[in-house]
Amino acid sequence: QVQFVESGGGLVQSGGSLRLSCAASGISDDFYAAYAMGWHRQAPGKGRELVAYIRSTGDTTYIDSVKGRFTIARDDAKKTLYLQMNNLKPEDTAVYYCNRFDGGLDWGQGTQVTVSS
Repeated sequence: QVQFVESGGGLVQSGGSLRLSCAASGISDDFYAAYAMGWHRQAPGKGRELVAYIRSTGDTTYIDSVKGRFTIARDDAKKTLYLQMNNLKPEDTAVYYCNRFDGGLDWGQGTQVTVSS
């Protein structure tokens, strides 16, 4: 059974940066590498949304509100997904999760990102 462990969140001021990591276990290297993996987030009182995802080819897609500020990357040898977040805004405050791009695997506990104005 796949497990995800997210880390790297914290409290930052508006304009600051954070780098999130997500380590996967319980999955073979080949299966992990074949998945399009994504970062999802859930803000207080809102539903979970897909923020960015990266295909097995390395191609990436972002929602409009984070384009130019967030960068998703993957290291398949380590089965680890990353999210570099720059120029953070208060509206980025949320719990961030990694999962397959469609959210089709079990969810981890996520990592809290709080951006103060």
